[in-house]
Amino acid sequence: MPQNLKEALAYSEKWLEIIQKPSVSMEEGKAIIDECKENFAEYFNKGWLEYRKSVTEAGGWAATEWTGRGAIFQDVLGREYIDCLGGYGMMDHGWSHPDVVKAVSAQLQRTPMPSQELIDPLRGVLAHLMASITPGDIKYSFFCASGTEAIEGAIKLAKMYTKKAGFIVATKAFHGKTMGSLSMMGKADYRVPPGIMYGGPVYHVPYGDAAAVEKQLEICDTVGIGIAAVLMEPIQGEAGAVVPPDDFWPRIRAATKKHGVLLIADEVQTGLGRTGKMWGVEHWGVVPDILAVAKSLGGGVMPISAFCSTEEIWQCMMDPNPFIHTTTTGGGALACSAAIAAINVAIRDDFPKMAKEKGDYLMPKLQKLAERFPNIYDYVSGKGLLIGQHFKSPEIGFQIASGLFKRGVLVAGTLTSAHTIRIEPPLVITYEQLDTVLAKLEEVLTEVNKTL
Repeated sequence: MPQNLKEALAYSEKWLEIIQKPSVSMEEGKAIIDECKENFAEYFNKGWLEYRKSVTEAGGWAATEWTGRGAIFQDVLGREYIDCLGGYGMMDHGWSHPDVVKAVSAQLQRTPMPSQELIDPLRGVLAHLMASITPGDIKYSFFCASGTEAIEGAIKLAKMYTKKAGFIVATKAFHGKTMGSLSMMGKADYRVPPGIMYGGPVYHVPYGDAAAVEKQLEICDTVGIGIAAVLMEPIQGEAGAVVPPDDFWPRIRAATKKHGVLLIADEVQTGLGRTGKMWGVEHWGVVPDILAVAKSLGGGVMPISAFCSTEEIWQCMMDPNPFIHTTTTGGGALACSAAIAAINVAIRDDFPKMAKEKGDYLMPKLQKLAERFPNIYDYVSGKGLLIGQHFKSPEIGFQIASGLFKRGVLVAGTLTSAHTIRIEPPLVITYEQLDTVLAKLEEVLTEVNKTL
């Protein structure tokens, strides 16, 4: 496409007018849908259209998201959906939580981004808050914009502190898609196409197998391969809410201490109450050396992530070069204001309790459905409101997801486990809404069962 600044000016002005409209007519909505489909196909990624239920299963007009509150969102034509995907863990607070939006709006009127030279107060306030809510003696934090950046930072920190290059990670793990975090991923679909990964040795072991971690640490010690850290998710999210055996985290914590290796907890999806504890590792009373968090840290309003560690480990971030790790836009004032409000709401409204109670309500009912439909289900797993429904095949999983979408319930398969459909709604979802989801799910299961 040839450069055309005049066309770009006119097109941006057109969309700025649309953005500022509180609502659009049916005709305008349909025009927006057509235009957005063309934009995705021609300028973004045509494959996204082919794999989106919002396009393939929405009837004559693709579902194009427009607005939302709590656990309910509407598309541009006003069709309403219950969100049981939760932005893959980003929407713990729900859509447009008023307290988070209020904080960001106030900061927006003051200054959206920092100078990078003066002290920006909210970055310090958020770092203080993170020290107050993270487990054990974790004290320092660095802020960035996405989960994969937080993992990249955690990897870099572990290497700098230990002066070692190796990592032990899990099969089916998901840690992000930039090159360092991608090297830690446990699925070939995403690792093979880019080719050569991170240069240091990375060893994959079965998730939940503490003996495998212990053995790999012993082997590396024996042959003289330096391991910087063991990196694990407390509960595997993208693999389908896979919960490890209860001895897994205590044993790998003990093993890493024995071998002088750091333990990194990837709490990008499990942090801030999602699983029924403020942090996933707290289910097993374990304190990691480095913790990464993202997704819901921004309250569903702004992108922000962090990697956090102890004062001892953080020395290599401060001395001799305090600028060894920086970012221009990460931890900006708007993002920090959102995170401060998100933390306040999570503590005030007791998100861990909320997730546990609603998970305890939902999980037995899902397990009963699994027992009723053995031709459809393998099993149900998870903690709190991070729940995975594991089906007999990816085809069945898609039938369930598309059937729910047609009935106004949004779910999706996971990125590393296509036969698994996650239920990961905003923690603010109501019990009435959960009952509606269960009723719709039962309808879909009955329908699909007739075809098997």
